[in-house]
Amino acid sequence: MATTELGAALRRWRDQVSPETAGLPAGGHRRAAGLRREELAQLAGISVDYITRLEQGRATNPSAQVIEALARALRLTSGGRADLFQLAGLVPPGPETVSAYVTPSVQRMLDRLTGTPVAVFDAAWTQLLANPLYTALIGEWHGNDLNAVWRNFLGAGTRVRHTPESRGALRALQVADLRRTASRYPADQRLRHLISQLRLKSAEFDELWESGAAGQHQSARKTIDHPGVGAITLDCDVLNVAGSDLRIMIYTAEPDTQDAERLALLAVIGTQALTG
Repeated sequence: MATTELGAALRRWRDQVSPETAGLPAGGHRRAAGLRREELAQLAGISVDYITRLEQGRATNPSAQVIEALARALRLTSGGRADLFQLAGLVPPGPETVSAYVTPSVQRMLDRLTGTPVAVFDAAWTQLLANPLYTALIGEWHGNDLNAVWRNFLGAGTRVRHTPESRGALRALQVADLRRTASRYPADQRLRHLISQLRLKSAEFDELWESGAAGQHQSARKTIDHPGVGAITLDCDVLNVAGSDLRIMIYTAEPDTQDAERLALLAVIGTQALTG
């Protein structure tokens, strides 16, 4: 079947990425050393059918979001990412827009922290990556709920336990942080749309935005009400990646506590429900 330059490049890159490089287990019989389509689909959050159509040249106009997700899943360098955008007929996002590029080194860090819940967010607090333990702890998000600000004002909420006061403080600092991001990226259309929708749909967000709410993320101790293992109290730290606006959120447990035991149990059961 005929293919395109984009399709051929995707297939070539997929063949060159081992499961270990992509943070996946390498067990089982494999006909080739590279990633299977199903594995790339899992890593990128894209359907297997769509990846097949891209590789076979039957889908020729992928969105920038799809290309960004594929670049992350394939662990492409900045140069490889730029090539992938060009092959797709797209211009890579410039410095005037919020970057969704996660370097391979940051991804490798997530791969190694298997016993620690870790997620990576962009400057607008949209989740870009999360390791399996973070997803098991906090939940799996899709669509608008991938953005933590949207989720806390308009979405499904979270498993993190809040008092009215702590929820109000979190929302105020999220608005303040989003305001700082908007001042750094005034030309970012997706960011402007996010803010306009939040102001339109949430009276509380609009009031905080108008008030010029101030605040900045600090380390905090949080209790997560998990449906499988119960309440887990963990320390939450947000780290900034030098040279980028990425934020890494890490949850850790105090050693030799019931919380550490429950987190270890969650690492074993993952997202499966406890039975028996």
